[in-house]
Amino acid sequence: MLDADFFRRWMTVTAASVDREAERLTALDSPIGDADHGSNLQRGFTAVTAALEKETPDTPGGVLTLAGRQLISTVGGASGPLYGTLLRRTGKALGDAAEVSADQLAQALRAGVDAVMTLGGATPGDATMIDALVPAVDALGTSFSAARTAAEEGAVATTPMQARKGRASYVGERSIGHQDPGATSSALLVAALAEAAGE
Repeated sequence: MLDADFFRRWMTVTAASVDREAERLTALDSPIGDADHGSNLQRGFTAVTAALEKETPDTPGGVLTLAGRQLISTVGGASGPLYGTLLRRTGKALGDAAEVSADQLAQALRAGVDAVMTLGGATPGDATMIDALVPAVDALGTSFSAARTAAEEGAVATTPMQARKGRASYVGERSIGHQDPGATSSALLVAALAEAAGE
């Protein structure tokens, strides 16, 4: 069973991972976006870890809801609302339980991903974060490491796609050949989940 400490660890590992990969995320964003994806997420997850040190929610849902709120209020561009919605909706779906199973997390995360699809209007194949998140959620029923592999493969698979949603869609065919930064950062989030689980 997964408790609030596990979810705090997930957010802390994510923040460290985003810190490490911020330059790469920005480099991916540079030719097809505003070249700020790495720095935006870095600012957001730094705020998340600071908030979790100040407040200590005692439920998994509470941790994710707080994290989502922080991302929405501190991250500019589209990534704040999208990541914030993902975590808040997942947190809401987990409710007030003190501990949740991996299956319950998978179901809650699916609700979070559905909320992101509704908000951004993207579906699989549009070269967005959805291309990493949907396969990850599908694989989460198997194991955390299967979800990580699925997310990483999903992110790489955006490279030959033409972006149909988000900032990258503005450059049309020039988006082909570029791995989507949002899918890449989503894969980092899933990899951090596997790391927090010790897989």
